[in-house]
Amino acid sequence: MTTTNPEPSVISAPPITQISPAAWVKKNLFSDWFNTVLTIVCLGAIAWLGYGLLTWIFTQAQWQVVPANLRLFFVGRYPAPLMWRPWTALGIIAISAGLTWGILARSTWLFNRTGLISLGVLAVIFVALSVPVSLNTSLLLLAILGLSVAAAFAGQQIGRRLPTLVSWLALGWLGIFFIVFGLIHGGLFLREVRLDDLSGLLLTLLTAIVSIVLSFPIGILLALGRQSNLPVVRWMSIGFIEIIRGLPLITILFMASLLIPLILPPNVRIDRVVRAIAGLTLFSAAYLAENVRGGLQSIPRGQAEAAKALGLSAPLVTILIILPQALKAVIPTIVGQFISLFKDTSLLAIIGFPELLGISQSILSNPNFLGRYQEVYAFDTVIYFCCCYAMALASRRLEKQLRTENR
Repeated sequence: MTTTNPEPSVISAPPITQISPAAWVKKNLFSDWFNTVLTIVCLGAIAWLGYGLLTWIFTQAQWQVVPANLRLFFVGRYPAPLMWRPWTALGIIAISAGLTWGILARSTWLFNRTGLISLGVLAVIFVALSVPVSLNTSLLLLAILGLSVAAAFAGQQIGRRLPTLVSWLALGWLGIFFIVFGLIHGGLFLREVRLDDLSGLLLTLLTAIVSIVLSFPIGILLALGRQSNLPVVRWMSIGFIEIIRGLPLITILFMASLLIPLILPPNVRIDRVVRAIAGLTLFSAAYLAENVRGGLQSIPRGQAEAAKALGLSAPLVTILIILPQALKAVIPTIVGQFISLFKDTSLLAIIGFPELLGISQSILSNPNFLGRYQEVYAFDTVIYFCCCYAMALASRRLEKQLRTENR
């Protein structure tokens, strides 16, 4: 007599409850009298603020200051005969971003509703900002946007054929950074442009990117040093972190700008930009170390003990077992620190650097644009928001890819 094993029962997910928009609104916004009053008050406040803002944007603001100084906003006083370098760098970044987008979206429809709306908004912004300056500028920007879209389609095909390419994207972007930096800064067979001569958004991006890249490994080393069993390493890490966290960033920037030349030999000169990057890096590394330390403490001690029982040495346990899980757990706080660092670059204007905010102050000192504070700072706000929101989107994408979100 033969017996057959019964087939295992398949556990299906609970059915998704469908709710109409009207039912959702009634349930969440008008469920009782208090929520109804609160909803009406909030909608009234939003409508009042929105009406005032739109009225100012379309009827009162004088936006001529923005297109007239668009070049100053983005590249500052970069030499005019060498403007082909920023354009080439922008093209390289756009193509690389398109390829990255396509590789990451290899298994989904590339241009969803959000992507199409974003592309449309970018196209409108490019045309609106560049046409008053130059038709050639408008055509160049639209051509770069088209290259990015074409590269996204190509990246999607490449990503489907080579799915392991995703793990090399970070290294690829590091190489792209050095290529773009060499193109902007010059050297070798290109005319060199001093770092102190960079200004505008170009200087903001340079200081922010370099500080982020450098502060990340330093912060990890400080976090590991603070938990070290060696008293000298532990107390030196604690002392550095607590001293830096106890000082305002503007104080550190002044110290880096004024005190570093005093302790260097007379024949050694360091660019002011490099000194500012050093101050930003040390400040961010101290806060990043505490974020990473929180992730390290969230890992159960039993994992390290199990790894040591399998024969792994202490460094391998930290590098292969503990650190990846700790960094994965604190991705939101790390990216939040990076966003904060990007916004903190605006403090460079206080110590005399013509970054985005500093170049805006120079524009406002022009007699032709006196009193145009709202328009200039509103444009700066849009630029900062776009850059920070892009970092937040990348963070959420990374969290989703690593499955760190709660389900």
